[in-house]
Amino acid sequence: MPILLECLSHTPLHGYHDPAPHIVAEVERMQQEARARVEAFDPELVVVFAPDHYNGFFYEVMPPFCIGVAATAIGDFKSLAGSLAVPQDVALALAEVVLASEVDVSVSYRMQVDHGCAQALEVLTGGLDRYPVVPVFINSVAPPMASCRRSRLLGDAVGRFLLRTGKRVLVIGSGGISHEPPVPEIASASAEMAERLIAGRNPSAESRAARQARTVAAAKSFTAGDSHLHPLNPEWDRWFLDLLTAGDMSAVDGMTNDAITRQGGKSAHEIRTWIAAFGALAAYGPYQASLDYYRPIPEWIAGFGAMHARPAGQGQTALHAHPTHIAATLA
Repeated sequence: MPILLECLSHTPLHGYHDPAPHIVAEVERMQQEARARVEAFDPELVVVFAPDHYNGFFYEVMPPFCIGVAATAIGDFKSLAGSLAVPQDVALALAEVVLASEVDVSVSYRMQVDHGCAQALEVLTGGLDRYPVVPVFINSVAPPMASCRRSRLLGDAVGRFLLRTGKRVLVIGSGGISHEPPVPEIASASAEMAERLIAGRNPSAESRAARQARTVAAAKSFTAGDSHLHPLNPEWDRWFLDLLTAGDMSAVDGMTNDAITRQGGKSAHEIRTWIAAFGALAAYGPYQASLDYYRPIPEWIAGFGAMHARPAGQGQTALHAHPTHIAATLA
């Protein structure tokens, strides 16, 4: 009953507004190493915890958690588009187990996922449908949001289900650490923008292009130091990564939404995807985690990181970090 965890940051800005070539090369090398681990592991099932950025989920109905019974990637920011290979029987059985664990989760037979899910699948597996995959949406941008404790309990319920399948399972957490891209808020939105946040599915090509242009412009301003967006917080990022490495997942229970916003920015709530993924791994017992990469990358408006982990004794290499990759943490 082996399991492999891969958690990694995503960015819609790769290829649109990149940092220095050596940093891009660092990230791509880390991603290649992660894919090699996945290929060697050869999973029989993938579960990916991912956020959404008002591309597939809207305030018309905004669940805290949702399991995709069928799912399609929209292809924003040149991410992959197309259908995910979702095994419906597995997805529905997973939903039943999570609900029986008293964690409220909805299901979708028409889930749309954006780069927050598709990019991780592309990086780690090379496509959207190479392996059977169950996408699990975690609301990370649209208040009110479920607590970090609830995300941990979601992961725990998922992990206990996976443990019983007897399959080789890859669990993915796809989300940023400290970051605050220009995501609108309904409380301060104009009437037109509020309507997009309520019912904005399937926008026109022109509308999507305009949104992407605004994101790129915001990244350029952020890099130049001329931005109102929350600064990256490497010290907080490292604190969170160290917390996951330590293996005591109950430590996340005290993390409040206000504190996350204050320390990491309004989109740092995507750490819920990492918390759920590690919660699923912890259901298998003690684990060993490796910090594979961390660097604050202003061009991508991201504290950019990656970790992998396995249950203790499951052939995991010794805990390590790449010093050249981590050196920028306190810069």
